[in-house]
Amino acid sequence: MAFAVSGAGGLAFLWLRGEFEVLRQGWRVWLHGLGGLFGFHALYFASLALAPAATANLINYTWPLLIVLLSAVVLGIRLTRRHLFGTALALAGCAVLLGQGAAFPAGALLGYALATGSAVVWATYSVLARRFSEVPSGVVAGFCAGSAVLAGVLHFATERTVAPDGVAWAAALALGAGPVGMAFVLWDRGMKRGDVRLLGTLAFATPVLSTLLLTVAGLAPFTFATLAAAVLVAAGGLVATRGG
Repeated sequence: MAFAVSGAGGLAFLWLRGEFEVLRQGWRVWLHGLGGLFGFHALYFASLALAPAATANLINYTWPLLIVLLSAVVLGIRLTRRHLFGTALALAGCAVLLGQGAAFPAGALLGYALATGSAVVWATYSVLARRFSEVPSGVVAGFCAGSAVLAGVLHFATERTVAPDGVAWAAALALGAGPVGMAFVLWDRGMKRGDVRLLGTLAFATPVLSTLLLTVAGLAPFTFATLAAAVLVAAGGLVATRGG
């Protein structure tokens, strides 16, 4: 539902600006985009259904670390000791926050594997975006629309349909406009034009920021673990920023 909102909105925006031709890309671009957006979310949500959520989330959030490492392997970008130390600090902060309540029952091995796969897919999608730097970020609207179609097919093939209520529709609209819409466009631009090593390190702030938002909204307590995670991620970003 959220991908349908972002896809429809993005395509309408391209049409109004007369930029619909940006969707005329080769199969490699579409494989990269659909494989990244749809593949990541399909694997991630499947992992949450088959393994303890805290553990699956912790495994999935190794993708920022993988981005930093793959930037050296795939793109040949040099990693300094500061980059590696900053990434380690940020990873520790993420582990402190998400590791609370993590459990590793043997029956959840498939869920763990899917969570690992989701991390690998997103990190690979992010780093390879640099190889398509000449492709306008507007094509992400097409990726979202295509992901909505694929997700719909997978849903009707494997899940029971539940009619959404008004709150669910509002959430889908909000998600489609921001986290499952504009955020992907900004991420694409950042990966194509920014410092991939620094972006990978700063990405560890995602679970920390989401927890802080829940705290501000009164939906989660502010704990020492939250504070420690925020400090570690901030320190990691600062160290990585000074990495050259």
